[in-house]
Amino acid sequence: MSETETAELEQFRSETRAWLEANCPPEMRKPATSDADVFWGGRSAKFSSEPQRIWFERMRDKGWTVPDWPREYGGGGLSAAEHKVLRSEMARIGARPPLSSFGIWMLGPALLKYGNEAQKKEHLPKIAAGLIRWCQGYSEPNAGSDLASLQTRAESDGDDFVITGSKIWTSYANYADWIFCLVRTDPTAKKHDGISFILFDMTSKGVTTKPILLISGYSPFCETFFDGVRVPKSHVVGTVNRGWDVAKYLLQHERAMISGMGERGVGRPLGQIAADSVGTDAQGKLDDAMLRGQIAKFDVDEAALAACAERAVDLAKAGQAHPAFSSAMKFYGTELNKRRYEILMSAGGVDALEWESERSKQGARPRAWLRTKANSIEGGTSEVMLGIVAKRILDLPGA
Repeated sequence: MSETETAELEQFRSETRAWLEANCPPEMRKPATSDADVFWGGRSAKFSSEPQRIWFERMRDKGWTVPDWPREYGGGGLSAAEHKVLRSEMARIGARPPLSSFGIWMLGPALLKYGNEAQKKEHLPKIAAGLIRWCQGYSEPNAGSDLASLQTRAESDGDDFVITGSKIWTSYANYADWIFCLVRTDPTAKKHDGISFILFDMTSKGVTTKPILLISGYSPFCETFFDGVRVPKSHVVGTVNRGWDVAKYLLQHERAMISGMGERGVGRPLGQIAADSVGTDAQGKLDDAMLRGQIAKFDVDEAALAACAERAVDLAKAGQAHPAFSSAMKFYGTELNKRRYEILMSAGGVDALEWESERSKQGARPRAWLRTKANSIEGGTSEVMLGIVAKRILDLPGA
């Protein structure tokens, strides 16, 4: 980077810092306390507070819900270096993301790469503005880790496809406005070659959802059923029967998204949370040497994941990222998040098992701990991720 570019970037940092200080409400500089405290957008979206509304609208108007997307699609048009500065400045003050969205994390990148111009202009600005909430129709009862075995079929009928079948583990399907979905358009082709990637409205006739209750007592997941759903063929992203190309690209972004749960973000450090239960000694250290050691090791691993994630973003922006690297990140991030909650449960002792009391916030900790057990399954199991790393990154014999 030249001296001029460095000076311009520092000027951007100074302006960004000042703007964030002036525009991010104090309430939005604290971690979300629950899923209800996160703004997902959508047709039926409601703000949980006035500060949440203010923060979202200010960031939306600046294009910073999707800072690195092109301006013509509702983004901020930032360069990779500028986006990195924005992320670091938001982290500095603990600012929450103004909008959480599968459209931002997964569908958007796929549309930017594979969508035609009409599809980009139709969907990307609505994602950036939080107008449409998306869900993902991938897994089926008999097609999880072996996703390409999916059987939801799309039969040609004039200018439409007629879709019949079901999906499972569809996150927030009962709240979503639209779905990006994998369907089988050629049952005679090899399983990877007869799949198409298609978009349709969840209010279409023939679409129904049924929530799935988890052991934690809470669940974002649903079964989703399609009974003769008519969808225009123009809603196919990419080429008919080549949807697996789009699906694989999107999975890279999904796994990178899921890996982020291993990072603390704007939450309190694990040691501080543990101190609430365990207490500290005369030197201010955790009053449990074994727990102190576990947290120290965790903090080092958490810092390593954060550094790795930063490197992954830089490589991706430079077009140098290994396509399988997201699998390594997904494995490490989800296993790390499970470790975090195992430590939290150990630190809390018997009190951490409280399930419904007001003091335990209706069992927030044990419910979250139980929920983490699915982290290493959703988006590709840890075993599958390790297999991908062995084969595509390490090139191990027999992998």
